[in-house]
Amino acid sequence: MSTLKEICSGLPLNPLPPNRGRDPNVPHAPIRTPNLTAEEERLALRNALRYFPPSHHATLAPEFAQELRQYGHIYMYRFCPTLRMRAYPIDQYPCHTRQAAAMMLMIMNNLDPAVAQFPQELVTYGGNGQVFSNWAQFRLVMHYLSEMTEEQTLVMYSGHPMGLFPSLPSSPRAIITNGMVIPNYSSRDQYEKMFALGVSMYGQMTAGSYCYIGPQGIVHGTMLTVLNAGRRYLGSDDLRGRVFVTSGLGGMSGAQAKAAVIAGCVSVIAEVDEAPLRKRHEQGWLMEVTSSLDQCIKRIREAKSAKTPLSLGYHGNVVDLWERILLEFERTGELLVDLGSDQTSLHNPYNGGYYPVQLSFHQANQFMSTDPDRFRNVVQESLRRQIKAINKLADAGMHFWDYGNAFLLEAQRAGAEVQKVGGGATEFRYPSYVQHIMGDIFSLGFGPFRWVCTSGDPRDLAVTDNIAATVLEEMSANVPDRVKQQYNDNIRWIREAGKHKMVVGSQARILYSDQKGRVSIALAINQAVADGNVSAPVVISRDHHDVSGTDSPFRETSNVYDGSVFCADMAVQNFVGDAFRGATWVALHNGGGVGWGEVINGGFGLVLDGSDEAAKRARLMLNWDVSNGVARRCWSGNSNAYETIQRTMEENRQLHVTMPFPVQDEHVLDRALQG
Repeated sequence: MSTLKEICSGLPLNPLPPNRGRDPNVPHAPIRTPNLTAEEERLALRNALRYFPPSHHATLAPEFAQELRQYGHIYMYRFCPTLRMRAYPIDQYPCHTRQAAAMMLMIMNNLDPAVAQFPQELVTYGGNGQVFSNWAQFRLVMHYLSEMTEEQTLVMYSGHPMGLFPSLPSSPRAIITNGMVIPNYSSRDQYEKMFALGVSMYGQMTAGSYCYIGPQGIVHGTMLTVLNAGRRYLGSDDLRGRVFVTSGLGGMSGAQAKAAVIAGCVSVIAEVDEAPLRKRHEQGWLMEVTSSLDQCIKRIREAKSAKTPLSLGYHGNVVDLWERILLEFERTGELLVDLGSDQTSLHNPYNGGYYPVQLSFHQANQFMSTDPDRFRNVVQESLRRQIKAINKLADAGMHFWDYGNAFLLEAQRAGAEVQKVGGGATEFRYPSYVQHIMGDIFSLGFGPFRWVCTSGDPRDLAVTDNIAATVLEEMSANVPDRVKQQYNDNIRWIREAGKHKMVVGSQARILYSDQKGRVSIALAINQAVADGNVSAPVVISRDHHDVSGTDSPFRETSNVYDGSVFCADMAVQNFVGDAFRGATWVALHNGGGVGWGEVINGGFGLVLDGSDEAAKRARLMLNWDVSNGVARRCWSGNSNAYETIQRTMEENRQLHVTMPFPVQDEHVLDRALQG
């Protein structure tokens, strides 16, 4: 069995560890199909071998070649540690700085089998969200972090550690970029080649930035989405007896079952893969499981009538579920669904992100690698069927939204009827959840703020929960009503979080907060560390899916209507600004959520160690991290953002934002353009 000290000692070369291959006891990523030429295969092998001295090439080359041809990528399974991957307490990591130890903890949490979707392929979530490209990179990164001083920065190129470079104590300890590809070469097919060659990587959002906290991260966001969908579409946040139908129980989508029950509704979630279905049921996040559509309909009617919360996992294809609900409506006139969405990984539709209804789970896994062209056609046919059923149910009164997973985008590409008459480039027949539900919340400055207690002690998490709730309760007395509603939702969440047993992996918590709330919570937690009320440093972070961190025209910025929706200045500025304002590490990614080439996003980690320096960094960086995006949304014409940034400038006299003047008389434009 490996130890942390061994893992941090670099690549084990003398002797090489035994090649155990793939572990049959954990889920594995679908086989990739990079379609490399003979010369490209040769280059992929050459690139992989450069991590090792020539004396080992004769041993490693044949097995790496086999991995490439059998799985479509060189993962270097031989170097996968035998030590159980998990977030060990920060004091157990052999290193010179606690900042480095905090990163080690976060990396190992991302690869914890209880957290990661495909741990041996270094995939945290989303089907292809990589932490690293191979196990040699993991071992080198852990070694560099163990050697790092406070005058060095680790530079990461798409999973590859370029090395430790001299820097200042005030500099970030790591700068991470993933998938930074010249725009004209950022296609999916080119990505598959680049990943197989080991030169680029898809880090999703918090996989490649080492900030994933398990499905809790999206439970809260999904709960807020469902609650606010009820307010907007159904006129109430009392969702008892209301039915929500969706799909996906994997790394991110697995949150839907828990979130729906917390929101109080009846939820039915389809999942074709038995492994995540069973995992969510064993965790207690999924109350019931069935493979019978008859049972689904029966339980919907019973729970709807009794107005009792339910999370029911349907082991089958969501298209079958939608078509059966439609059939019930056509037979009886009874509409069994109020709210609908989809969380399949359609950013990755042809490599395991979406399973077509015409094929079994095992047939699909086979066809996607043996006959990819036919598989593509079958996927698109399945999407057309799914949309046809959804459209008929929506016409009958169901409210459907896109969850930012490229569902409507891929349905449109498949020829499904999702176009919006007179709509813009990012608008479809159904809104994205950002356009109708979460966009205005972002424009108020609210987003997914999170923290990790590096002691691994649940008592520290309970203390920080109480700190956060107390801060928000004190602040909620003096805020506008729109802001107060969001505070109240989050106070309720944080007060009940322990009861709902959210922790999977590290001792972490998430809540949605605005700029003032984030700063106040961070400063209060830092003071608790200083006073010894929290026993070890706390890492603060956020999802990239936030106010400022992500330019994503089909999700986070889909409610930007000034023509800048396909621009990425905000996310890049955020990454750079966080870096020089005090972040411990920063990351910038191509892809995330809706897929490669569709989004630029970034994130950060910041270690609160109880010092005055940490407080100064947190205040400066968090203020920027929110104001940047609110200012951009204000400039695009969002009234919530205008009011929010106006209030922020009144509170901080050093902040000066360029404010827009609206065109008040449209006739001015008409006359000018007719002249």
